[in-house]
Amino acid sequence: MTGPDAADDAPPAPGPPRAPRPSGAAMRFDAAESLTVLLVRHGETAHTQSKAMSGSSVPGPPLAPAGRIQAAKAADLVFRVGRSVWPDVHHPSALLASPMVRTQETAAAVGRRLGLHVVTDAAFAECDFGAWEGRTAAEIEADAPGTLREFYETPSVAAPGGEALLDVGRRVGAGLEGLLDGGVGRTVVLVSHAMAIRAAVGVTLGVPAEHWGWVRVLPGSVTALRWWADGSREAVVVGMPTDL
Repeated sequence: MTGPDAADDAPPAPGPPRAPRPSGAAMRFDAAESLTVLLVRHGETAHTQSKAMSGSSVPGPPLAPAGRIQAAKAADLVFRVGRSVWPDVHHPSALLASPMVRTQETAAAVGRRLGLHVVTDAAFAECDFGAWEGRTAAEIEADAPGTLREFYETPSVAAPGGEALLDVGRRVGAGLEGLLDGGVGRTVVLVSHAMAIRAAVGVTLGVPAEHWGWVRVLPGSVTALRWWADGSREAVVVGMPTDL
């Protein structure tokens, strides 16, 4: 077709070419697209700083001043993904966050940097710590010696009035499957929590839940996972600090 309406029928211009898969990336024998998920842990809160248990049974606490700085640094790193950082993946096009105040505030900083709206998804909320909410490990141990260790090492054991690690793994895994069902060839930013991110890494790599506590996920850090429709998985990076 020629004339003034020809441009309307033309195929969209291709985006900038992505870099080839780098040396050391997950082995693939085709050019199949993946879903990339960037998991950002929220910045520090008063509970983070005091090492108190901070789960999903209450909305708060909000970010501490240091946590707001961490959120801004994480946003800067995420903005570079698909460009100067991991140029073989797509630049982020969607932004999700758990319902907690600390993740919503962190996601707001990321959203401002990316120009994306925050979608809330409870599948990626933190573990519900039940009666342990707001208490430190020392306080829990003093009242009930050995129970916190049992929680981490026996993943079917729930926090009193809360969740077990296997519960977290099931809902986080279902959430990731839902994102994969939404399509590959894209990068989704997901602002979440330490235990939920550990579960995402464990589910991705097939690591038993009793070993999820071995993963370091600092406040404001970024974890990048890739999922393919055929079941292949890749951990690009786990717990990358953004203040280097």
